[in-house]
Amino acid sequence: MNDLLSMMVRHGYALTFALLFAEAVGLPFPAAIALVAAGAAIASHALLAPGVLLAAMVALLLGDSAQFWLGRYSGWALLGFLCRLSMNPETCILRSAESFYKRGKATLVVAKFIPGVNTMAAPLAGSMKMRYGQFLRLDLAGSLLYSTTYLLVGYLSRDFLAATLSGFHAARRAMEVVVITALVVYAVYRAVQFRKYKKYRVMPRVQVEELVARLASDEAYRVLIADVRSHGYYDVGTERIKGSIRIEPNNLEEEIKNLPKDKDIYLYCT
Repeated sequence: MNDLLSMMVRHGYALTFALLFAEAVGLPFPAAIALVAAGAAIASHALLAPGVLLAAMVALLLGDSAQFWLGRYSGWALLGFLCRLSMNPETCILRSAESFYKRGKATLVVAKFIPGVNTMAAPLAGSMKMRYGQFLRLDLAGSLLYSTTYLLVGYLSRDFLAATLSGFHAARRAMEVVVITALVVYAVYRAVQFRKYKKYRVMPRVQVEELVARLASDEAYRVLIADVRSHGYYDVGTERIKGSIRIEPNNLEEEIKNLPKDKDIYLYCT
């Protein structure tokens, strides 16, 4: 943080733009910390507030727009890539979609404050065919709220940050040991979790021709096809495979209770 503050004084506007743009396109960069540091630099008169806010807004809107259009044209491929670090990519996407649509499209206004959803919101909006003009208005409001909040935090806490950084500098060795230990523990934890959930990363699939042949056979009565498309990809009245039923993927616990136990169930999604 001390180094970040020094860099912010020297290259404040460019650094603010670069870090916020990087976070907006999905890279793990400390955008919120950068805004706090920029706020402290504004308080010390090293930077001008309008310039910092403009750099932040342009970076966020450009990055989010890039994610929006990538989501529009690549759909689940991009969402899967962004979720790849999670234990289960499909679950990551499903939970993000649930959060996005359960709270409405206005979630974009507060999405940047929510870990996980902040990265997924823009490509989700694009993949679910949200109008770009509507997205841009909501994203503009969210970016402005996000930027001003953290800039204000940095501006008001300049003296506190200075005192804290002084204490950190005195205890730098201890902090380095703590950070390295935490990283090792986290790496071990992720390895254990990956091994635990590895079996869920491969889902059994069936070819269309195989299912068609079974539906045309004498065993057709034993087949049940279920539509499990997620929010935004399924609307009441939308076209489905003939004879299929609808299962709400975010309410599986209840839906499963109503499924017949004497049939082979085939699921299809987006």
